[in-house]
Amino acid sequence: MALVVQKYGGTSVADPERIRAVADHVARCRRRGDQVTMVVSAMGKETDELLLLADRVSSVRPGREMDMLITAGERKAIALMCMALADLGVPAHSFTGSQAGFITDTNHRNAKILEITPGRVLESLEAGNVPVVAGSQGVSTDRDVTFLGRGGSDTTAVALSKALRADMCELYTDVSGVFSADPQLVPAAQKMPSITFDELLEMTATGCPKPAMRSVEVAHNHDVPLHIRSAFTWEPGTYVVGEELAMEQPIIRAITHDLSESKITVVDVPDKPGVSGTLFRALADAGVNVDMIVQNVSEHGMTDISFTVPTDSLEEARSILESGIASQLGAKRVTSDDSIGRVSVIGAGMKSNPGVAATMFETLAANDINIEMISTSAIRISCVIEADAAEAAVQYLHTAFGLDAG
Repeated sequence: MALVVQKYGGTSVADPERIRAVADHVARCRRRGDQVTMVVSAMGKETDELLLLADRVSSVRPGREMDMLITAGERKAIALMCMALADLGVPAHSFTGSQAGFITDTNHRNAKILEITPGRVLESLEAGNVPVVAGSQGVSTDRDVTFLGRGGSDTTAVALSKALRADMCELYTDVSGVFSADPQLVPAAQKMPSITFDELLEMTATGCPKPAMRSVEVAHNHDVPLHIRSAFTWEPGTYVVGEELAMEQPIIRAITHDLSESKITVVDVPDKPGVSGTLFRALADAGVNVDMIVQNVSEHGMTDISFTVPTDSLEEARSILESGIASQLGAKRVTSDDSIGRVSVIGAGMKSNPGVAATMFETLAANDINIEMISTSAIRISCVIEADAAEAAVQYLHTAFGLDAG
């Protein structure tokens, strides 16, 4: 008998028909002998609707009350799921994040899990029930309801799998696994039967939307086995493994793209020790996440520093720089560009195979796509290009690296 934690996202439980379909799948899993614990997200776009409602009611939106509001969607979904299971003769108990033992920090809207005490969930399992846990929520050390942020249900499921010592954590979505590129953009993209944790981490960090990167990090750190699959076809999906894949696997596994970032350039900064530290410390203290960084070669003792930030942090980042940091550093001016895209090639095989960068750069050049910034890791190469060219770049690179199906 296997203990399986199954997470269902919003599209998987978007309406009564989908809830009944999921309940039927869980009943089938039980009949084959598995113990099942569920983690359920809010139905469909309900979280977005709650956020919109808050915007219409208040311009202040205190974090504590926002978390109380947003987590209501999951509470509704778990109750309905238990009712659907009861109709099939499957005993089930619903649990909020706090009831399931998720203790978090006090950071509202994006809380971090500090500890899990899953006593009530274990008791429910031992009594023969299906525990149905609300995703993306917990209770803070100040005893307030907290929300784990977007994609938090994935993290809930992985963390609960670790706490329960589950045999498998299944993340059900609206796609049948992890693909070599966005299948809506590249029809020839192939589903991968398996992928390494390192490769999936790079994919989720560079634009692959599912699963949430934070959940993959937790799974990697705690050796939680993952299976990413569809709640619509129920077919086997993609298994995430800890070791490198066999030698016959492609050198490059996937091409990703991301249009959610903007570029900032601090022009003519004195090239001397401490400048970069001052610049990026000011942004870090304000909670602005910086990704790619490029510093130009110094000329006449001056240099340019370019970096990317999430577009929703662009105005804040510019405000910080223009309110005093730039002048303090002696910079000439600050410029920004919100029309960039990032395209990345990812694969553990590139560590021992030369020529990947050359192929990527040649492919982009052959299609008149200019590269503005470059960053690398042991298994990834990313290029910042014009946003309008990003989707075409993915298609060209997917073909160039031999990833097209057939």
